[in-house]
Amino acid sequence: MVSLDGEDSAALARVARQIHGDDELDQLLDLIGEARVVLLGEATHGSHEFYELRAALTRKLIGQRGFAAVAIEGDWPDALRVDRYIRSLGDDDTADEALGAFQRFPTWMWRNTDVAALVEWLRHHNGSRGADGRVGFYGLDLYSLHASIRAVLSYLGDNDADAAGRARSRYACFDHADQDPQQYGMKAHLEMSSSCEREVIEQLVEMQRRHAARSGRAPSGDSWFHAMQNAHVVKDAEAYYRTMFGGRNASWNLRDTHMADTLDMLAEHLGTKGDPAKLVVWAHNSHVGDARATELGDSGQLSLGQLMRQRHPDEVALVGFTTHTGTVECAYDWDEPGAVEDVRPSLPGSWEELFHEIGIPRFMITSSALRRVVGDEVTRLHRAIGVVYRPKTERRSHYYDARLADQYDLIVHVDETSAVEPLEPDDKPVTAREAHELPETYPTGM
Repeated sequence: MVSLDGEDSAALARVARQIHGDDELDQLLDLIGEARVVLLGEATHGSHEFYELRAALTRKLIGQRGFAAVAIEGDWPDALRVDRYIRSLGDDDTADEALGAFQRFPTWMWRNTDVAALVEWLRHHNGSRGADGRVGFYGLDLYSLHASIRAVLSYLGDNDADAAGRARSRYACFDHADQDPQQYGMKAHLEMSSSCEREVIEQLVEMQRRHAARSGRAPSGDSWFHAMQNAHVVKDAEAYYRTMFGGRNASWNLRDTHMADTLDMLAEHLGTKGDPAKLVVWAHNSHVGDARATELGDSGQLSLGQLMRQRHPDEVALVGFTTHTGTVECAYDWDEPGAVEDVRPSLPGSWEELFHEIGIPRFMITSSALRRVVGDEVTRLHRAIGVVYRPKTERRSHYYDARLADQYDLIVHVDETSAVEPLEPDDKPVTAREAHELPETYPTGM
């Protein structure tokens, strides 16, 4: 780790670009350049300013650069309901209703006022365009094992009774888990005979063969596309839950690889042959940043941003977001109600502390400018707060070593942030409970 003195902070202040409003965001757009995939991060899952800035950038990417879709760190079936709403399909009358499918913890991550405002903007934007010119809203994650099973069975039930019967027989393998994928994962980890790996692969292969058939009756269209993606989710979710008890890196890497595969599939589906669509991604810094520039990468972890850089050189922009202090919507443990917690001032020796010392409330800096000032291969602590935040074990729970100039292409710093506003505020205390003092390993709930 390299210490920087006051002169370095002053030098950074000279190359940092203060953000006041739209004019500076247009400059940020220029810095993003001609990237086809723009990944917008966040230092927490519950800070209003990160959602607000990402929404402003997303509107510009769609309106000025022709981006075709927003892809989020959320589940495919839940996001699909929002996609139908912004296309003026389905039964929902408001963005709040359309976001109602996001019931899995943490609900505030997508059911908040900032996301609802963006969803309404997307619907209005689409309202002035023909069906072929409308933007989409999709989920990249793989937690929706049972919801995706139901979606596959629903599609096949409406279109091919025999195929639906075979799918029901295969997916019945999960019945012993009683709708709890983690219970399935534990049992499959301990007892190989309980694994449903063969069944989910057989189901996906049957659907792929049907799609590739040359009989002239191969299924197509958006409904088939969604059914196929749900079958992919089931396959990867089964593997994720089966591996999550065998080591963190294996399940994390499977999850981020699934996200990268889904992004590539979306770009191909929404684009034309030889011209994949432009996509904007909303996910945590831990997914957006290049893991090779962190101690996590040194331990064998990969990330979505890393995979996209490797697969599509010069077509990807990684934008990380940082903060020094403020408040955040979070939980003190998994599956607990959300609460507003104070974000402790960043630790000495962290990138966040260095950015705070610049003295600019809100700014952006390119990785190349950062590297010119601090030098190559400079490592400092970097903070990551997921849906779980434990201030009393913050160093162990929420910091890791990172070379920020290699991890991102651009960094946006908001010195003081505030908690997002959930669509359904909780009646719980406004601070996390003191009773929980168990240690936590990083990262939790990204």
